[in-house]
Amino acid sequence: MMLPPLPERPRVSIVIPCRNEAGFISRCLASLESAELDRACTTVFVCDGMSNDGTREEVEAYTRRLPWMVMVDNPQRTTPQALNLGLRQRPFDVGVIIGAHTEVEPDFVARNLAALAADRTAGCTGGVIISEYNDARSRHIGAAMAHPFGVGSAHFRTGLRSGYVDTVAFGAYRSQVFDAVGWFNEALVRNQDDEFNYRVTKAGFKIVLDPSIRSRYHVRASYTKLFRQYRQYGYWKVYVNRLHGALTTLRQLVPAVWVACLGSGAVVTMFLPSLWWAYLAGVLLYLCTATWSALRTGVGLQGIAGVTWAFVVLHLAYGLGYWQGIYRFLLLRAQPSSQSTLSSR
Repeated sequence: MMLPPLPERPRVSIVIPCRNEAGFISRCLASLESAELDRACTTVFVCDGMSNDGTREEVEAYTRRLPWMVMVDNPQRTTPQALNLGLRQRPFDVGVIIGAHTEVEPDFVARNLAALAADRTAGCTGGVIISEYNDARSRHIGAAMAHPFGVGSAHFRTGLRSGYVDTVAFGAYRSQVFDAVGWFNEALVRNQDDEFNYRVTKAGFKIVLDPSIRSRYHVRASYTKLFRQYRQYGYWKVYVNRLHGALTTLRQLVPAVWVACLGSGAVVTMFLPSLWWAYLAGVLLYLCTATWSALRTGVGLQGIAGVTWAFVVLHLAYGLGYWQGIYRFLLLRAQPSSQSTLSSR
């Protein structure tokens, strides 16, 4: 699909979903203030989910000073509703989505625009996420999330590939994409960008990953939050599969298969104790692989245990969430529960 050339000075809308991000949102907006932008053609929309932790005051400090930054109320408080609210504020040629925990490099927007202009088959471009750490625990979690053993072929995290991919984080989208496939699915608390990108590629647009496009993401320093986050990813992935009647990626099955083997193996050995050694060997093989992968992340000997545990947490959480999704969405044919529509932080 060949898109028309970008205008010489494209109109850019940057949308930041936000809720209770005091401390982080200021860093995000500061990075945009110092970025290489055509401010006459760029608007930043911070779509706030009625924060009550001081976030709104931080945003207002910028919007009072910078007329090209605007705060939009998001009373529904979910990410896809925030994205759609921001993108619908005014016409644009390129819509960019950014997380509130993110700081962009000065040339982030300029490089996205250049990549879109260079490839007129590209409906979306994106880059690589560089993890920022506040303490040792966040460093361990970030290392796990940036390694292929932890996240498979999520190239925007690993940075091991450039060119055409199936998804990116913090994408820059041509306006024609939204004309063709619609907006973000507001039923999805998680995986809304993943699902949207699936529709983008299915419609014939290309998604380009350019490693020179860089942003920094402040990793949350909690294994509990990591578990909640990835359990939701697995749970909502099944709902996305049901919506489209297809697997969007094969890598999503790996944690679910691992959890199934872990659970079924434990049950089988209760009735067939002679197989205990084989089950134990499988568990040890996983732990050895996780430990070796943790060593190769470069965190040093003192960080190996923390990264290994992060691998276990995210694989277990995603796999359990996936099976929860299979039970609810495929077996019961139910809709998401009211509790699951609340995005946890």
